[in-house]
Amino acid sequence: MTNASPADAIQHYIDGATKGDADAMNAAFHCDARMFGALGDQRFDLPIADMIGMISAQPADVDGNFRATVRSIEEHGDIATAIVDEENLWGSVGFTDVFSLARIDGNWLIVNKTFTHTGGEPPAH
Repeated sequence: MTNASPADAIQHYIDGATKGDADAMNAAFHCDARMFGALGDQRFDLPIADMIGMISAQPADVDGNFRATVRSIEEHGDIATAIVDEENLWGSVGFTDVFSLARIDGNWLIVNKTFTHTGGEPPAH
């Protein structure tokens, strides 16, 4: 899977997170990407492979109510940023994500994800 635009990479992320599809998420992210953010008091500052593993094991859309809305995408030459609002992840959790993207060898990839928790509590493990 290649990403002709930043929107393609973001859509691969959304599709992958929704279903727990590691292949779609791997197509969205650069292999050296990282994620930074907190859920309550717990920090999640991780290599992206760890995030992909977590979401593959526990997909975002557990009850058909998960929604991811692209608030904005700004492209500047070979770089871009995107803001995505996620609602009802794992049933009730909300996040706002900020993604940094880079066009590498003609393919747009997410190189960083930062997030803030906007509401809800994750399910007990």
